[in-house]
Amino acid sequence: MRTHRTHWLIAATLITVALAHAATAAAQATQATQAAPAPPTPRRPDVIFVPTPDDVVAAMLEVTKVTKDDIVYDLGCGDGRIVIAAARDRGARGVGIDIDPQRIAEATANAAKAGVGRRVTFKETDLFTTDISEATVVMLYLLPSLNLKLLPKLMAELKPGTRIASHAFDMGDEWPAQQTLEVNGRYVYYWTVPATR
Repeated sequence: MRTHRTHWLIAATLITVALAHAATAAAQATQATQAAPAPPTPRRPDVIFVPTPDDVVAAMLEVTKVTKDDIVYDLGCGDGRIVIAAARDRGARGVGIDIDPQRIAEATANAAKAGVGRRVTFKETDLFTTDISEATVVMLYLLPSLNLKLLPKLMAELKPGTRIASHAFDMGDEWPAQQTLEVNGRYVYYWTVPATR
């Protein structure tokens, strides 16, 4: 009789301990789930990808006088053609920024095919939040509203003397272009970041 009661007490104790452990594990799992931030929802691209024609790419590299000593950033790089051309034709290093993973994959493949994979890097990130301070040249092909939204960042992060070229869209009266080129009916706008902002 005593043996049965002892067995029953041991079983009951084991069940109680097991239930306590299960409850603790469930609570810890719930806390971990609540503490871990949800992965950020990818932001949609601000503009659709429209390739910059090769003659315009060449004009952008020429007006900004890109050399092997430059680090060329293309904000909204698409298929990577501008930084690839900067590396291939001018010996520069390049960084392409784009929020669209498909464009980044395409740009990376294009750089490898062009043999400049070691001189260019592509980052899948938001051009409005990524650090661009190492750039000596910045290339743009955005909308006028996005150029203006980007202007404070350009002024805050870029060193004086950094050259900027924009295909198709300027910055209006906020920052008049220092030079405007026409390339077969398309326009390229050029600025240099001033010493005083």
